[in-house]
Amino acid sequence: MRYPVVLFDLDGTLVDSAAAILGSFHHATETVLRRRFPDEQILAQIGGTNLAHQMELLDPDRVDELVRVYREHNDPQYSELACFVGVVEVLEALRAEGRRLGVVTAKRRPAVERAFAGAGIGGFFDVVVGSEDTKRHKPGPEPVLKALELLGAQPDEAAYVGDSPFDVAAARAAGVFAIAVGWGGIHRVEDADGFVETPEELLGVL
Repeated sequence: MRYPVVLFDLDGTLVDSAAAILGSFHHATETVLRRRFPDEQILAQIGGTNLAHQMELLDPDRVDELVRVYREHNDPQYSELACFVGVVEVLEALRAEGRRLGVVTAKRRPAVERAFAGAGIGGFFDVVVGSEDTKRHKPGPEPVLKALELLGAQPDEAAYVGDSPFDVAAARAAGVFAIAVGWGGIHRVEDADGFVETPEELLGVL
């Protein structure tokens, strides 16, 4: 097979979390700063480096409070998230082919575990790399390389599937095949090594 290792982003790739993320950002900024930022400004930074850095871009003096209020609002919602239509079937097919799967995300591990439990997909993955597992984050290569290290895999054996320019940049920096998806509702990225509009198309690209 072309890529025996397939890594996935979480938000906007596996689970439909755009509304939860955007709503929690608005809740945090309106609660702490008494200010609402444009949706486009918030969405543009989702999926990159960790939450603290994202909040620093909004107000460098209130980062800790913004992060706390965001997580209080956002974390419980991750137990209620669902996968995008067709994603579970693709995961089943990839596992049936004997591929090893992983998640590389800017989310913390507790949020990932809530999403896994709510969507019922935790059993598909051999490895999870969250924001606390590396010092540097997407768009740098470290999270992707960490997942490969844990799997004992080489970059040319792997593809990384994500919905953001940060995912594509991280994949390319790590030397893995970058696949962008068009269903996430957060970003639109078409300049990856591969681009798919539906989960079913992934199987052909991989």
